[in-house]
Formats: sequence, structure tokens, C-alpha cells
Amino acid sequence: MPVKVDADDLTATVRYALETTRATAACPFHWDVIVRVGDDAAESHAFERARRMVRSDGTHWPVEAVRSELSRQLGEAADGQCPRCEG
Repeated sequence: MPVKVDADDLTATVRYALETTRATAACPFHWDVIVRVGDDAAESHAFERARRMVRSDGTHWPVEAVRSELSRQLGEAADGQCPRCEG
């Protein structure tokens, strides 16, 4: 069953794009920890996917808004592995 995302919420749109392109993943043991996979192609694909999603008014998110939110979410994600599982 396809996941429904609220395209009018930029944070949710970018999170959906990152998860569905496998640029990020939730730690299987700590669901509140998002891990950045480190795949440049997946991150580029996520940007394009988020940029092309259509909001309820028929418009797309501005490119800079998508880029900024994508950078924010990737910056907050753990790099490569869950820090709570490391130690």
C-alpha cells in the first residue's frame, strides 16, 4: 500500500523523499534516530523527488526551500550508523 504524504508540509515531504530513496533510514533498534546512509545518488534523487511533488494548490515547493530543508534534515541525521548502537 502506498504511503500518503502531506505535500503541503515541506518537512514531511523531504522526510518522505529521503526515506523512499533510501538516503536515510531509521535505526531498527532506536526508531527516533535517523541515519544518513551516505549515498550521494540517493540524496540527489531525494532532492528531485521532493522538488517535483505537487502541493494541494497545484504548485511545487521553491527549489531553495527544498534544498534548505534537505540540508537541515541530512545535517541532523547520524552519519553512517546509530550513535546509540555504537557504544
